[in-house]
Amino acid sequence: MLKVSLLSVLLLLLTLTIATANGNFFSQAVGGTRDMVRAYQDMKEANYIGADKYFHARGNYQAAQRGPGGRFAAAVISNVREILRPGKDSAADQEANRHGRNGGDPNVYRPKGLPGKY
Repeated sequence: MLKVSLLSVLLLLLTLTIATANGNFFSQAVGGTRDMVRAYQDMKEANYIGADKYFHARGNYQAAQRGPGGRFAAAVISNVREILRPGKDSAADQEANRHGRNGGDPNVYRPKGLPGKY
């Protein structure tokens, strides 16, 4: 399901890039998508209770640091993910997403004991 969502996001980004003819936006969006995927993979690998908000904030933060395209990719991926997989923590997840996307330090969500590798 996640792969289908990411493919949809990439197609949307490609369409927007063609419409705006701004290749920089597209490269930022692709890099931001990679940041989001890396944060998701790290979250799954860490399998650490209480760390999901940290990984939400970190992925959004890293993507947004790339510029408007990365910020856009992070917003689309985060929103699609919460629409497709709503849960009891959706509102808190979205708050962590916005925090990171707006330049907030992801480490405020970092749980004690999470390995330094993350």
